[in-house]
Amino acid sequence: MMSPFSYKNNVLCAESVPLSAIAEQFGTPAYVYSKASITSNFAAYADACKQYAPGGEATLICFSVKSNSNLAILQLLAQCGSGFDIVSGGELLRVLAAGGSADKIIFSGVGKSRDEMRLALSHDILCFNVESIPELHRLDAIAGEMGVRARVSLRVNPNVDAKTHPYISTGLKENKFGVAYEDALATYRIAAALPHLDVTGIDCHIGSQLLDDAPLLEAVDKLIELIDQLAAENIVLHHLDIGGGIGIDYQGDKPVAVGDYLQRLFARIDAWRAARHGGKPIKILFEPGRSIVGNAGVLLTEVQYLKHGSEKNFAIVDAAMNDLMRPAMYQAWHGVQEVIAPQRSDTVTYDVVGPVCESGDWLARARPLAIAPGDLLAIMSAGAYAMTMASNYNTRGRAVEILVDGDTTHQIRRRETPQELFALESLLK
Repeated sequence: MMSPFSYKNNVLCAESVPLSAIAEQFGTPAYVYSKASITSNFAAYADACKQYAPGGEATLICFSVKSNSNLAILQLLAQCGSGFDIVSGGELLRVLAAGGSADKIIFSGVGKSRDEMRLALSHDILCFNVESIPELHRLDAIAGEMGVRARVSLRVNPNVDAKTHPYISTGLKENKFGVAYEDALATYRIAAALPHLDVTGIDCHIGSQLLDDAPLLEAVDKLIELIDQLAAENIVLHHLDIGGGIGIDYQGDKPVAVGDYLQRLFARIDAWRAARHGGKPIKILFEPGRSIVGNAGVLLTEVQYLKHGSEKNFAIVDAAMNDLMRPAMYQAWHGVQEVIAPQRSDTVTYDVVGPVCESGDWLARARPLAIAPGDLLAIMSAGAYAMTMASNYNTRGRAVEILVDGDTTHQIRRRETPQELFALESLLK
């Protein structure tokens, strides 16, 4: 869909609501999300699955909760039929509180604790994506203690280069994630022999912000080879989890269209099933996050000061690295737009920076802007990995979250107060 953020009467709006009105009512900084954009992006996956899944192949889209975990957004996606990919016990409880179904939850992550395993088993989640042999043994032991069986999938590391930032690349040998491809067959044999595990699937996730689907299709080829080898040993898998990773447009990027990617993916799976898998159905799972919520949100902020120097000019705003960590962490680009369209041509090149006491506290560098103190800026593409990575550094409360639905605004999380930040601390007696 077109961007949900556009100028109307020279004011940048979220759907039909001016961002200036949101700032006036709720203050800044503020995360602002578009309901229509979120549901449309989810529908791109759901509709492509309906259109291209061979023979009505069963599919499940499991939204990656780590990208945006607000209860209202999880609720919205659950109402769209989404499953959920979680990486902690806290995320599991969030999904359940938002109305998500336990039988649509998959649990990823390299360091699941005993308590997290017990929690997930008590809710009978769909599957654990297991990432090591020690994790297999721990899960088997806990399931045995509880008198239940744990459904497992192995996250296989196919050693495919996603060609993204090294911090968000997860499918290479040097990454901490998954079971090495060459060790996968032996690990599946161990899993199949454990008494309290049911081996149900195979999983991979090679990285994030992929603009091309070629690495994903290469990874799928390697997974289906493993499925055939396992079937020859009478270890029959019931689902294939492709992971997530499809990117969004941050800086004129041109990510592969979801429909085009899924068309190629299902064609490949269909040909494999017909030729080597005897036509037997296998359920296909996906774990998208950024591609559903990333461009559906902005970080709204107010200019506090303009500071002009001999080397650089700084626009000091009230949002900071604790509100949007990606630039400091990944040197990531986020677009910056004036909320009131500039009517003057006297633009100045600014670094957009926050008030946090770190030189790394910047949101954008070298941006031509026509602004004055008190003006509002929208930091674009802040719907994913912004609030979920936010912190309270410098005792800064996390920002308010707003969901816009047409011409209606909903406060879906209020701003934190300083008193709340130290409410769990105690003075010495």
